[in-house]
Parts: sequence; structure tokens; C-alpha cells
Amino acid sequence: MHISVLTDEIIKELSPQKGETILDGTAGGGGHTLAIAKSIKGQGKFIFIDRDQDALDRTIERLKEIKGQKIPILGNFSDMKNLLLKNGIKSVDKIILDLGWSNFQTEDSNRGFSFQKDEPLLMTYKKDLTEDDLTAKDIVNLWSEENLILILKTYGEESWARKIAGAIVERRKTKPFETSGDLADLIKKTIPRFGKIHPATKTFQALRIAVNNEIISLQKGLKSSLEILNPKGRIAVISFHSLEDREVKNFFKQKKTNGVGKIITKKPIRPTREETLTNRKARSAKLRIFEKK
Repeated sequence: MHISVLTDEIIKELSPQKGETILDGTAGGGGHTLAIAKSIKGQGKFIFIDRDQDALDRTIERLKEIKGQKIPILGNFSDMKNLLLKNGIKSVDKIILDLGWSNFQTEDSNRGFSFQKDEPLLMTYKKDLTEDDLTAKDIVNLWSEENLILILKTYGEESWARKIAGAIVERRKTKPFETSGDLADLIKKTIPRFGKIHPATKTFQALRIAVNNEIISLQKGLKSSLEILNPKGRIAVISFHSLEDREVKNFFKQKKTNGVGKIITKKPIRPTREETLTNRKARSAKLRIFEKK
């Protein structure tokens, strides 16, 4: 079971109230929606969005005992305004965006998100793929060496980007990459390991972000969120790496400067030591909250 991070902090700082409309733009396993719904005893409207139908199904199942209106929406949170309008919803009171990926994606999806398993090298959140959909396999087998270097540096902040890209290009001349394990093994042989961090960690992060267009989606989602947020409404965003956190921080600062609202968290809220001991994936989580004027 996936354990949602910073749940207590979300409820405290987001301060959901009975009768409010709550939007979870990244449903995942439904953990945050469930916790928020319980905190107001199911007396509200609960909307949850995800690109993965399996994630929506899990959330529906977890909320089956919860009262109140529940509205699952298949789609990308970057387009939340249009998705809500299509469902007759013009505005919401609270928004939560958890930018992390769940255990279901890393352990049960069979899409190659994890370098710990040997799975098809897809790394896309989308379940039903067409031939036009981009995959990690496409990137490592078809993209130029310079483009590989660019995404590894930009999205993975990988200092060994040039060496990894060169090794990928050299290897694919004789045999294309098919699985996550295949790619992870090459990287492990190419660059040194530092401590407990797997050498493929940053490369896999970069590929996942590129395949799913995550930074552009985040930028669009943040903009869209303030357009649908009611006055005095709040948005909470949990990020897991510096690239995302920087986007959120700068967006909130800009909106504060423009008089759109105020930043509730002057510094990002981090998990307690107790939480990181019980949930290792919480270690890098950062929570930032903004309130609309």
C-alpha cells in the first residue's frame, strides 16, 4: 500500500472545512483525499484527477465508505480548469498536488519506472498507449546524443550526463534498449556509485520527466489552479526534487509580488523524523502552500 506523505501537515495548513469543494489533482492511491475527507467527516465535494485510470479506481475504492459527493476525472492536472468545466464545476476551495509517484507505479505498473525491476522501458503514466505516445524506450534508442545530454542535465541534474549519453548511444548501435533493467545495468557499469544512491537514479528521473512532460504540466497546472481557486482558497503542493520545488517556489513568489495572494509556508514543510523512518520515500518531500487573496 502506498503511504501518502505529510498528510497531517496538509490537513493542518490546508485547513479543509465542512461544505467545501476539495480537488486532488494527482489522485494516486487516494491517500490525501481520504484523509481530508475524514477530517471533515465526508461533508464536502471531493474531486480527484489522474492520468491513470487504475489510480482513479483505487481512489474510488478507498473512498467508498466516505459520505459526500465524489467526482473522479481522467486527465492531466495541467488541464484541471477545462476538466472541471466539462463536469460543471467552476471553482474549488482547496487544491492538493502531490508531484511524487506512488508505489503502484514503481512496483505494480510494469511500465519501467523503477531501476530495481526489469520491465518494459515505458515510464509513462498513460495506461492505454498509441503509436504516437512517447516512451523512455523511444528516447534512449532514437534521440541524438546531444539531446540525451540535455535532458539528463536539465531534468536529472546529472553531472555524468555526457558519459551516460555516450554509453547509451554506443550500446544501442549493436542492441536497442528494451527494459528498465537493461538500461540500469548499463548505467551502473558506466559511472561510479556514491553511497546508497543507485547510479541510475537521476537518469530515470530525467527520462520520466521528459516522457510525461512533467515540468510543463506543472507550470500549466499551477497557473490553472489559481484560476479555479475561490478567494481565500488554498493550494498545497508536495514536490520531491529540486527542479519541481524551484518551479513551485518561484511561482508562489511571483503571485505574491503581483498581489494575487500570500505564501503560507515561508519555508517548505519537511516530514518529521518519525515519518521518514516509517516511509523512506518521504525523505525528500517538500510542502509549500499558497492562499489566494
